[in-house]
Amino acid sequence: MFSRALSVRAPRRGLHEITEAVAEAVGKSRVETGVCNLFIRHTSASLIIQENYDPSARRDLEAFLDRLVPEGAPWITHTLEGPDDMPSHIKSVLTQVSLTIPVQGGKLALGTWQGIYLWEHRDSPTPREIVVSVF
Repeated sequence: MFSRALSVRAPRRGLHEITEAVAEAVGKSRVETGVCNLFIRHTSASLIIQENYDPSARRDLEAFLDRLVPEGAPWITHTLEGPDDMPSHIKSVLTQVSLTIPVQGGKLALGTWQGIYLWEHRDSPTPREIVVSVF
């Protein structure tokens, strides 16, 4: 088993590809056939696997989630850290905080157009810690 924490700081809210950093960790694990599990240690950001070819797919996903969970909605009461606080928690619940990806031949077994993304839901991002475990 191999485990490593990645620290990622997104420059802004939205989707940020981290496939290379995860692939590098998998390579260092020396696991040829197995499973890579990713877990983000935060409640206001998430992880997804999504198309990494056309940037418009990411923009459309970001716009959709922002429309689904708008800041400033009258029913939101948790605003301890600002107007994006509760929306970021809801977005995290609707997406994922962990991913499991097969490892074949010492590499992530992602599809041709698949990439791994940190989805930052806050307006003023802080460093995010992602635990990469390879079995």
